[in-house]
Formats: sequence, C-alpha cells, structure tokens
Amino acid sequence: MKNFICVPILLLLMLSNTMLFAQDTNRYTRADTLRGSLTPERTWWDVQRYELAFNPDYTHKSISGANEIVYKVVQQNDGKINMQIDLQEPLVIDSIQYNNQSKLKFDHVGSVWYAQVPPQKIGMNNRVKIFYHGQVHQAKRAPWDGGFIFKVDSLSRPWMTVACQGLGASVWYPNKDHQSDEPDLGASLTMTVPDTLVGVGNGKLVFKKNNNDGTVTYKYNVVNPISNYCIIPYIGKYVKFTESYPGEKGKLNLNYWVLDYNLKKAKNYMPDQVHKMLKSFEYWFGPYPFYEDGYQLIDASHTGMEHQSAVSYGNKYKFGYLGRDMSGNGWGLKYDFIIIHESGHEWFGNNITTNDLADMWVHEGFTNYSETLFIDYNFGEKAGNEYNFGIRKGIKNDRPIIPAYGVNAQGSGDMYPKAGNMLHSIRHSLDNDGLFRSILRGLNKTFYHKTVTSAQIETYFSKKAGYSFTKVFDQYLKTTQIPVLEYFIKDGVVNYRYSNCVEGFNLPLILKKAGVPTLKIFPLSKWNQMKIAAGQAALFDKSAIESMYYIQVKQPK
Repeated sequence: MKNFICVPILLLLMLSNTMLFAQDTNRYTRADTLRGSLTPERTWWDVQRYELAFNPDYTHKSISGANEIVYKVVQQNDGKINMQIDLQEPLVIDSIQYNNQSKLKFDHVGSVWYAQVPPQKIGMNNRVKIFYHGQVHQAKRAPWDGGFIFKVDSLSRPWMTVACQGLGASVWYPNKDHQSDEPDLGASLTMTVPDTLVGVGNGKLVFKKNNNDGTVTYKYNVVNPISNYCIIPYIGKYVKFTESYPGEKGKLNLNYWVLDYNLKKAKNYMPDQVHKMLKSFEYWFGPYPFYEDGYQLIDASHTGMEHQSAVSYGNKYKFGYLGRDMSGNGWGLKYDFIIIHESGHEWFGNNITTNDLADMWVHEGFTNYSETLFIDYNFGEKAGNEYNFGIRKGIKNDRPIIPAYGVNAQGSGDMYPKAGNMLHSIRHSLDNDGLFRSILRGLNKTFYHKTVTSAQIETYFSKKAGYSFTKVFDQYLKTTQIPVLEYFIKDGVVNYRYSNCVEGFNLPLILKKAGVPTLKIFPLSKWNQMKIAAGQAALFDKSAIESMYYIQVKQPK
C-alpha cells in the first residue's frame, strides 16, 4: 500500500463530493461496490509484494499460474474477517497456501473470493500463494475494453500481452484489485513461454532459463511500488537495443523491445522521441520516478498504455495519433502522441496514483497537459497555447469528470482534454511559469510513490499558488457548465462578472496584448468594475481570452 497522506480538513470536501453524486449510486451493482470500495475484508491487510508466475496457452486462450502475496497486518483480525481476493470469471482459484504451509478454505461470489485466514496480529508479515487457472477474458478492442490479448504479428507469429486499466488486473491474475493498495516492495513477474518467443516484463530481467522442453522462463523484477494494472507481460518475437540517458538523477537505463522486423526502424525513430520526452518532462515534473527499474518502450499490438517502466507502444512509428493530428492545427503532428502521452503517465498515474478510480482526472488530466508542456518546451509558448486550444474540440461536457466514489466508476472522457484545458487556464491565471513549474515538480516530490485523492492534489495546488482554486476545480471537475465572462465598457470603466458557474467561481484573468498595459481582473458572480487605461479596452478580445482560458466571453445586450 502506498502511504496515505492524511489531510483531515479535506474530509468535509470529500463528503460533500460523495453527497453530490449520491443520486448516481443506484446505477451500481453490489459487484461494483465490492470491487470499488475498501471493504473490511480488504482493509486489515496491506500488500507488500506480488510474486506472480504464469504460463499462457496461446492455442486454448487460457492461462495458469500462481501469485504469492506478501502482506502486513495493519488491523487486528481474530480470524472472523476473511481476506478478499479478486479474480474475474471465467478464471478460477484452485488452492490458497498460507505461509508456505497450510491450505486455506475459500469460497467466492462471482469474481470476489474470500479466504478464511487464522487470527492475524497487527505488525505480522504473512503470505498467501494463490494458484489459479482457466480460460481468460480476451480484450475485443484493446486497450479500451481490456483483457488478455492473443494476436499475431505481421508474419503470423504469436503475440501476447494484456491491457486492463479500469477493468482491473484481476481479469488475469488474483490480487487485491484496488488502486489504493500498491505493493510497497514492488513485484516480480515470471513467465514460461515457447522457446521460439521472448518474454518481456516490467523493470529489470532477473534471469532467463531454458527448460529444455520447448519452453523458456523469464523473470522480471521492479523494486518500486506499482499499480496492479501496470504489471504486464509482453510475449512475442522481440529483440532489444539499449542505451543510457544522462538524467537529473544520473544514468537512466533505456531498453527498447521491438518486433525483430521493426529493429532498424525503431533505432532511427524511438530514441529521439524518448530523449525529447525525458528532457522536457524532467524539466517540468522533476526526475523520472523509477530510475531503479529503468525505462522501457515496447512494441504492442494495441495503440498503447502507461505500464510502469514498460510502456506499451503501438502507434505504428508515426507522428500524431496513428498519423492523425489531435489538435487540428498542425502541432499534433510534431511528435509521437503515444510515446509522449503514455510516458507522461510515469509521473501522473504511476508515480502519483489515485486511491479511487473516480479521481482518474489526476492521471489523465495532468498527462493530457503534459502534451501541451512537451510542445511548449520543444516548439515554444505560442505553439503550446495553440495545441492546447486545438484539443478543446474533443470536450463533450456530457457528464462530470468526477463520478461516484467507492463503486469503481470512471467519469467523463473529458478527464483528458477538459482537465488539460483547466490546468492551462490556471497556468495563465498564475502568470508565473516559474511558480507553475515548481508546483508540478512539488507534486511529484511531495506525493512521490504515493496514492492520493483529488482533494489532496487540489489543496496542494492552491496552497503553493497562494490562491484558492477550490471553486475552479469544482467548476471543471464536478459540473458540465462552461463559465461565461460577461462584460461591458462604459466611460472608461469595465464592468464584469462570471455567470453559468458554481457559486464562488473565481478564476483570475490576466489580459495581455503587445503595446498595452497588462490587466488582471478577479471576476466573481456579482458585477464588479474597474477603471481602465487608454487602449486597455482592446484587451477584452473574445477570441484572445477564449484561446487562453476555457471560458466563454459575452457582452450583455
């Protein structure tokens, strides 16, 4: 379990947010609650490490294996509270071994399994080894629907991997499938595969063993905490090339695993993008968070995923997203979307992880904004502004970004472009990139390898900015309303206010134009006014304001 950072004053904020979505809870099933909430059967034990080993059967689309969970007892348990293990149907648990000795009794309700454990004293370190097998749920449209992926490469050779964010790692191995509890001491992944193929996993290779029976076993290890859904195998006709990157914390090992026929192309393509990514993101966010485990970029049969220290890559060696410009103005074709976006998750998603799926905007919003920061760093501020404005067309405002808590619910897809535009708006309102950068770096340092809530991120942001953005976060994360700046100018006085917004919405606006004195205003829902100097009326330019801030500008009739 990553360390929880307790901020008692935030409890009221969290409670009010829960109440806001109370009307939605009837849409969720008991299975949603068991999966998404911290039940008594989950909270008495804290995962320390996963030791996962498995064998895939490509022909029968099945797997078998075992996951040994090392855990610490954090709440007294007299043996009356079971241990909740998650493993999704149609996979089944065969047996559970306790401390390498006795076997535990167990039963299950759907995909939730309950092991009967003996009395557990606080501070004890124990382990359970869970043996399982069966047909495995296959992804139909990876990575969007999730599951095990049995594909072939362009030469019709077996190619296997997994993508399971949201759906959950329990779709392919038994674990405590809740984002709040990551193994403090990392995890290992051991896979036995046909000797004609190569197995790749997170972190560093521990050993490769030829079993002399047509199979070979690979073991990989990560020493840092890692989300369950980020522990991923890649199995195919891989070859590797390596290099060392001189980063902020010293030498960072870079491994590129690509299909053999992509080797020449990859060598001429991947390092350039990865170097630019690391240089810009270490500037904005601080050191890459997993130097001990290295960085890997791996060919995958789907578009891509942010698997920690083993990033999936399936963008077909094209700039943009599969060759398409996500911004619509040309800047989206200046970089490889998948390499930059999925690597951005190493900071936001993998280093800083949310306790509840409902707060996934912290992963996706900041990472969406990392694209803007990448463009800004490599092509200039104007380019970054234009890119950020361009991706705004993807905002739907169909439902709030933050949904109900405790039911494994994900909010609107607006958690990507809308949250990214929110952050860009806040950045402009600060008008201090040094301060903004220090906040981003401070987030990654303060919450290093921790799980968090949205409220904690919001509070940190406001504290370090020296200004409360609480209502700004509420506006963009909890409603679908686009704030409106209303204004009119008369006799050298500008009158202004916000409408179509939550009470207290207070995004400051910095209005600039070459040759005109800068103007800073603090609109609220009540009309306010300010004398303006000669020429400052030109600052109230609808297109200029709307391009910098995610608001609408109107003049009352």
